[in-house]
Amino acid sequence: MEQTRSRPYRKNDQATVESRNNHVVGRHAFYYRYEPPELDLLNELWELVSIKMNLFTPSKKPIGRSCTRDGRPRRVYDRPATPWERLKRLDERDRADGGAGFILPGRRERIETILSETNPAELVRRVHAIQDQLEDMALPRTRRLEKRLGPDMAYLDRTLARITGVRPEDHNNDTPADTD
Repeated sequence: MEQTRSRPYRKNDQATVESRNNHVVGRHAFYYRYEPPELDLLNELWELVSIKMNLFTPSKKPIGRSCTRDGRPRRVYDRPATPWERLKRLDERDRADGGAGFILPGRRERIETILSETNPAELVRRVHAIQDQLEDMALPRTRRLEKRLGPDMAYLDRTLARITGVRPEDHNNDTPADTD
């Protein structure tokens, strides 16, 4: 699975890109370090997630702003639609205006076939099965890393001292911090 990057000369893109990386890539493939043997599973996962996100997951898009009765700004959203429905609408509008459209010839039929033959519940079950396989494959590497690194005891001591109200230097004496 490939993480996306911002477009060149678009300095405000990074937040959108990071949001997508978290929402799609990180959420479905987690944050493990994968090795080449897992590439086939990741490619299969990405194909299934792409179908799920583009054909079966509706989303709302902001279309403007309005004000509430007390003057606070509020975003206005369109009705939820899948990315495929949005693309079809844009394509039909462009063709009605005399344009060439956005969907390549033959692509619409192929996508409509995928849409009609795919069971969304089975798709989600298959995604979860692949995620379980990836977790099982990454588990030995994760355990080795945990053993090698171990817990950060200095950080843990400071955190516990802050929670209990004990100054870190007094932590060994077990005296509470002065509170005014």
